[in-house]
Amino acid sequence: MSDNTTNNKRIAKNTLLLYARMLLTMTVSLYTSRVILQVLGVEDFGVYNVVGGIISMFAFINGGMVAATQRYITFEIGSGNKEKLKRVFSTSLQIHAVISILVIILGETVGLWFLSEKMVIPNGRMESALWVYQCSILACVVNIMSIPYNADIVAHEKMSAFAYLSIVDVVLKLLIVYLLMLSPFDKLVVYAVLLLIVQLSVRLVYTRYCKKHFEESSYVHSFDVALLKEMSGFAGWSFWGSLAGVLYTQGLNMLLNVFFGPVVNAARGIAVQAQSAVQQFVTNFQMAINPQITKTFASGNLEQMHSLMFRSARFSFILLFFITLPVLLETDFLLTIWLKTVPDDTVVFIHIMICISLIYTTANPCVIANQATGKVKVYQAVVGGVLLTILPISYTVLKLGAPAYSVFIVHFCMELVAQFSRMYMLRKLINLPIRQYFNNIYIPIVGTVFVSIILPIFVHMQFEEGWLRFIVVGFTCVLSVSLSAFFIGFTKNEREFFLDKGLRILKNGR
Repeated sequence: MSDNTTNNKRIAKNTLLLYARMLLTMTVSLYTSRVILQVLGVEDFGVYNVVGGIISMFAFINGGMVAATQRYITFEIGSGNKEKLKRVFSTSLQIHAVISILVIILGETVGLWFLSEKMVIPNGRMESALWVYQCSILACVVNIMSIPYNADIVAHEKMSAFAYLSIVDVVLKLLIVYLLMLSPFDKLVVYAVLLLIVQLSVRLVYTRYCKKHFEESSYVHSFDVALLKEMSGFAGWSFWGSLAGVLYTQGLNMLLNVFFGPVVNAARGIAVQAQSAVQQFVTNFQMAINPQITKTFASGNLEQMHSLMFRSARFSFILLFFITLPVLLETDFLLTIWLKTVPDDTVVFIHIMICISLIYTTANPCVIANQATGKVKVYQAVVGGVLLTILPISYTVLKLGAPAYSVFIVHFCMELVAQFSRMYMLRKLINLPIRQYFNNIYIPIVGTVFVSIILPIFVHMQFEEGWLRFIVVGFTCVLSVSLSAFFIGFTKNEREFFLDKGLRILKNGR
């Protein structure tokens, strides 16, 4: 059996395991979001989202190390250097410990001042907001220290660990909802404390799993100065990208709070959860294929690397579009079913944020490919620089009186510019032909989109809002996107592969 066949089977298996995990966690997440919004109320829900976002902003310090840790662990597994793999893991733990200390210092000084002096918090809720804030600091530290262990699981492609251990996470989050409804105390404070306990418990389980299954995950107290400098240098240039990511997520959240108050933060919080739910369909596929992109580069097989990048981008976009087209058409109805109280602006927020997610599906393979090369200096400076402009431009348009959703339009436009920048720089880094990139990715997905939307939009306009229209539109979207993707979005070899698999399934089922 060839290596490519083995790798494809591993990717397929890991994708299925991650989808099983996703379906479980998404179902629980959608249910708990509805209950928590009802129990906390719109204002407290908005307070939780915006206060926790302050600490998330400080986490940008760690953003570069997330990429560095994942890249170096995966690269060393691909190269087969076990001794260096051990040093990489221990060094990454040391760096993350230093970052955790920095986050605590910033959180208890600058962040605390910003919360007390600049944030718009409803009267009488500042004490509760401070509880949420302190819990968020501790939760952030827990997540930072868990990154090397998660990276080790992904690099070894043991996605079954995520699938099985997510059951623990799901059960604990359901328990939170139950306890929150019974609690006679301040529910915002109780929610923050319980979430912290759950995060800590889940992290301990993942750490235990790694130490049991991966030899390199046992910490060795020694300082490899050369490796420390190398990883820190990689992370330093990745800093720009992570800073931009924090500013166009939590930074925009802060901006919306200053201009519009916590009710708009609640709308954004709901939109983010909806976006995250559909995004999981793609994230799971990409998580399964990303290590292979890095490993093919480590082995020097650039042609196979390009092929994986094309497939990842195209399949990711089509898969997300398959899920989001009915959501885009039936957003109002779905929100009415999901939530009893729908904050203003939620619908338009969801529409624009889903479009941003669709654009980013084609960016992820470029990000992973650049990290695989280790040459991130110019790439991160340019792409990070483009994305860093999102916050100041958004501030300017809001200052001029633009509506809240305008900040997401700014994000969408700058994401397009950033993607063209990524493609241009990868042309030399990995010998990526731009024309081949367009022919294998953008032409098929643009054709798929334009052909597949005609029938669903027509059907949507023929019915009044309700279950009948939702079912008919959903069925039409599935049929239209499936056929368009098969004949336009897939290559000839991919069509033959899916036909062969389908015929085998039908034959074995008889």
